Amino acid sequence: MIELRPDGLTVDDVDFDRAGGLVPGVVQHATTGQVLMVGFLDRAALETTLATGLATFWSRSRQEQWTKGETSGNTLAVRSVEVDCDRDTLLMHAIPAGPTCHTGDATCFGQHARPGSFVHELDAVVASRHRERPESSYTTRLFDGGVRRIAQKVGEEGVETALAAVAQEDEDLLGESADLVYHLLVLLRSRGLGLEDVERVLRERHG
Repeated sequence: MIELRPDGLTVDDVDFDRAGGLVPGVVQHATTGQVLMVGFLDRAALETTLATGLATFWSRSRQEQWTKGETSGNTLAVRSVEVDCDRDTLLMHAIPAGPTCHTGDATCFGQHARPGSFVHELDAVVASRHRERPESSYTTRLFDGGVRRIAQKVGEEGVETALAAVAQEDEDLLGESADLVYHLLVLLRSRGLGLEDVERVLRERHG
């Protein structure tokens, strides 16, 4: 079950009455920070979201509750739900199972909703490759080679990055660094981990 917020806030603390029984829910990609969509929730929709972990809304046009992706399969797995200072707007962090928009776009806001970090976007692409294993993909070949092979690549890229730092130009160092970050993301994903797990450790050390 998803918690509304770790400070003990409950569904009863959300002010549904202010907007006539519905509150807007802004859905943000849990790893990239990209805004995916906006929907409206009544109390029952929020309770269903928290209980199932799938983003669920109230359809104002159909006058019924609906779970995102219940027909298309493009669900939104909710990681956390926050409420704003007025307690009448929700921020939902979620991982999409496919394109969020009915048009087939990743977000309902098109190119205007840019990710907060390209590294997070890349991590999401690596995760998708791990799930789907498309043919002719270099990332797929890495995953098929197993953890040992990927770890070897990370080691090679690490050495090349270090050498570039002491013996080559800035562009060479940046290129090798990019290769190292990419292969590290693949290695993490091969172990069932991702960039957010590394960030969590960094936050814990910082804090």
